[in-house]
Amino acid sequence: MNRKWIVAALLSSAFSVPAFAQDAAPVDEAARDDSIVVTAARTILPPNALPLTIDLIGKDTLDQQLAISGSVTDAVSNLTPSFSPTRQKLSGSGESLRGRSPLYAINGIPQSTPMRDGSRDGFTIDGFFVDRVELIYGSNALQGIGGTGGIVNQVTVGAPREEGLGGRFLLQGTADDGFSGDGLGGKVAGLVQYKAGRFDATFGAAWEKRGAFYDGEGRRVGLNLTQGETQDSRTLSLFARLGYEVSPTARLDLIASRYELKGDGDYVAVAGNRALGIPTSAVRGDPPGEPARNRTESVALSLTDTDLGGGNFVSQIFFNRSRDTFGGEIDPIATFQDPAIAPQGTLFDQSQNRSRKLGAKFSYERAVPGFEALTVTLGFDALVDKTEQALIATDRVWVPPSDFRSLAPFGQANLKLFDGLVRLAGGVRWENVKIKIADYHTLASTTYVACTATVTTNCGLSTYGGVDVAGGKPKFDDLLINGGVIIEPWQGIRAYASYAEGFTVPDIGRITRAVKTAGIDIDNYLDISPIVSNNREIGVELKRGPLDASATYFWSSSDKGQLLIARPDRIFDVQRQRVEIQGLELNLRVALPVDGLRVGVGYAHLKGRYDSDSVNPDGIVDTDLDGSNISPDRLNLNASYNKGPVSALVQTQFFLKRDFHGKANPSPLNNFGGYAITDASLRYQTGFGGLSLSVQNLFDKFYIDYSSDTREATDAPVAAYFAGRGRTFTLGWDYRF
Repeated sequence: MNRKWIVAALLSSAFSVPAFAQDAAPVDEAARDDSIVVTAARTILPPNALPLTIDLIGKDTLDQQLAISGSVTDAVSNLTPSFSPTRQKLSGSGESLRGRSPLYAINGIPQSTPMRDGSRDGFTIDGFFVDRVELIYGSNALQGIGGTGGIVNQVTVGAPREEGLGGRFLLQGTADDGFSGDGLGGKVAGLVQYKAGRFDATFGAAWEKRGAFYDGEGRRVGLNLTQGETQDSRTLSLFARLGYEVSPTARLDLIASRYELKGDGDYVAVAGNRALGIPTSAVRGDPPGEPARNRTESVALSLTDTDLGGGNFVSQIFFNRSRDTFGGEIDPIATFQDPAIAPQGTLFDQSQNRSRKLGAKFSYERAVPGFEALTVTLGFDALVDKTEQALIATDRVWVPPSDFRSLAPFGQANLKLFDGLVRLAGGVRWENVKIKIADYHTLASTTYVACTATVTTNCGLSTYGGVDVAGGKPKFDDLLINGGVIIEPWQGIRAYASYAEGFTVPDIGRITRAVKTAGIDIDNYLDISPIVSNNREIGVELKRGPLDASATYFWSSSDKGQLLIARPDRIFDVQRQRVEIQGLELNLRVALPVDGLRVGVGYAHLKGRYDSDSVNPDGIVDTDLDGSNISPDRLNLNASYNKGPVSALVQTQFFLKRDFHGKANPSPLNNFGGYAITDASLRYQTGFGGLSLSVQNLFDKFYIDYSSDTREATDAPVAAYFAGRGRTFTLGWDYRF
C-alpha cells in the first residue's frame, strides 16, 4: 500500500492542523485574541487549537503600516521577518514567504494566476477595504492550489453591526524628502454602511495618485516599464457588500470588488552602472506602447450557518477575472523580435495576461455527537482557471490558452485530550488536477552567442525560428496530508510539532512559451508536473503576563521545485529541480512598566539550496538559492506606544549580509551586503477624526534593493539595478461616523 495512504489512515482517526500566533510587530489587542476565527484555516477553532504558525494583523496595525508604505504587501513584509523585502514595484516576482511563493487571497478567493504567474497578485484590492490580514506560514493545502510558502488572506470589511447609517473617510498626502513637484501623491477613500433589520449594505471607493519615487541621494528611482510600477500611477478601487440574515444563525453575503492600477507613462528609464554603484534612474519621456497596468474584478456569493445541524456550514461560489498589461520595448535580442514581421531592431511589442477563475468551496464542521472532544471538518473545493498571454501590439499568442481544473475533497479532525493538555490534529486532501492546452506554435526564438575576445560581432543573438508543439490534457492527482500535536501544560505556554504538504503547479506559461525543440508533446512533458512541497516545524510559545514570545524551526523540501533563472534578455525561465529550505523564526514582545509602551524583536534565518544538476539531477542539493528565490536573514526591532489619543511606532528592519555559494558557482557580484531601514509613525485622535504623520526610511538611507542587488549581475546595460525609496512623508486624516 502507498505510504501516503497508510499515513492518511492513521491520521484520519484523530487529526487537523494547529496554530502558533506570532507577534512580529505592534499588533492590535483584538488581533491577538485567540477567540478570533482565522477563516483561512477553514475552521472555527481558535488559533491556539491549531499546529500552524499564524499571524493576525488587525485593522489598526494594518492602517499604520499602510500609511508608512502604501500597500498590503509592504505591510506584511514589514511585519514578517521571514517574508522577503518587497521590490517596491507592481510585480512581486521573486518575493517569498519562508523561501517559497505565498498564496494571496481575498476572503479565501485566490488572486494568483497559476498557469502564467504574472506576479501581480499582491495588488488586487486597496488596503482601505481590508479589516485584517491572516498569515498562515509554511506549505499547506488548506486553500487548495498555491500556498507553498504560506497563505496571505485579506479579510475585507465586515457587515455593519449597528442599525442605521455609518462609515469612514480617509484623506492622505505623500511627498518625498525634497518635496519635489512630481514626487507628490495623494489618496482619498470613503466607505458607507447601512443596516436595517436583517438587511445591510456597504459601498466604498478609494482613489490614489502616486508620484515619482526618489532614493536616499535625491535621484529618481528607476522604472521597470516592462513588469510595471506603483510609482507614477493612478489607482481606483471599488468595493460593495450586500448581506441578508436568513435566520438568527444563517447569513447570505454578496461581495464584489474592482481594482485597477494604471501607469501614467511619464518617464523612461536611464541605465545605471553596477560597477560604480549607480542605480537605474528615470527622466521625463514617452515610453512606447501602453503603460503597464493591472485590473482585477471579483464577485463572491457566500452562505454561512453557524448552527446547521449543530455544526458550522460555510459555502462560497466566486468569479475572478484579471487582465495584466506589461510594458514593451524595442530590442534587437528581445523575445518578441521576429524578422518575418519587421527588420531586426525595429519590432515593438508588449504582452498581456488574461485570466478567469470560477470556483466553489463547501465545508461543514462540528463536534462528533457523544464525543464532543473530537471536531471534524468535511469539505469540497472546485476551481476552473483559463489563462493566456497575448502580444497586443502584433496580435500574436505567446502563452497558448491553458485550462486548469481542480477538484478536491478534504477532511480534517481535531481531538482534545486531557482537558486540553494535549491536542492531536490532522487531515487529508485529495487534489485531482486536469490541464488542457491546445496545439500551438512558439514565437520566433533566438539562439544566444556569447561575446568573447574573438567573437565581437553579432554576439548576443543568432538564428530565429519557432517550433510546433503538440498540446495535450495532462492529469495529476495526489493525496496531501497534514498532522500535528500540541501540548499546553499551562495556559499560555504551548509546544507543538507538525507536518503539512502543499500543492501547486509550476508557471506553466513560462515553460510552454520557452519550448525550443520540435516534437514536444505536452502530455508527456515532465516539466509541467506539479510541485508538491512539505513543511515540517516545531515550535514553542509563551503568552503570560507582559511576555509574548515564540520560537519556530522549520524545514521543507520539494523534489521538483520551481526556480526562476534569468536569460540574457532579462526574461525569466523556469527550471525544475530539488529544493530544500530550512529556517528559524524568533519573536519577542514585552509590555514595559510604562503604561501603553511595548517593545518587540523579530528574527528570521533562512537557508535554501537546490540541485544544480539540471541535465542529470542526482537529488543532492549543492548550490544556494539566489535572491530571486529566497529572502535574506532579517532582524526587526520595534517600539510602540498606545495610550489615550496618542499612538506611535518606530521600527527598524535589518536585512543581513548574505553570500551565495555552491557547485553552480553563483556570481560573487550577486552577494548581498545588507542594509537597515527605519520607519516611524505618530497619530493623534482629535474630536473630529485622527491626524497622522508617517515617515518611511526615516534616516533617508540610500540602498540598492535586495532583488536588484542579488540577480542579473551580467545585465548590460544595467536596466534593472534599482535603489530603494528614500525618506517619504505621509500626512493623513481619517474620520469615522
